[in-house]
Amino acid sequence: MTTMEHTQIELTPVMPMLSVSETASSRLLAMMSEKQLDGYALRVFVAGGGCSGMQYGMTFDDETREGDSEFTASGLRVLVDPISAGYLMGASIDFIDSLMGGGFKIDNPNAVSSCGCGHSFRTADSGADDEAPADAGCGTCGH
Repeated sequence: MTTMEHTQIELTPVMPMLSVSETASSRLLAMMSEKQLDGYALRVFVAGGGCSGMQYGMTFDDETREGDSEFTASGLRVLVDPISAGYLMGASIDFIDSLMGGGFKIDNPNAVSSCGCGHSFRTADSGADDEAPADAGCGTCGH
């Protein structure tokens, strides 16, 4: 008779590359419900453009593409393409509601400077003008 050895495997939970606050998630889920977007996810991406060289984007998407990272944050399904993932690692999305108006805000530890509106940013390796001051003014949004 032989005895089998049992090996225990510890599973480490995978941390999502970016976080979404309860407030932001709640707002986005409400928007999706209002637009009857059942089965959709929030796609967060980075694109070239904006006054600082790169800009954030968010859209609702019902298609997972090859290489996408997919995770759930506060009940919200989130998709990030592989190129954007490198720029968004450790970022957080929140919804700010103030007297001056509300909106989604992305706090990104990878950004070395950003526009006053927070929609455009530059990273250390993005190759943008190194002389631009942090939180430089934005010609497109008036900040």
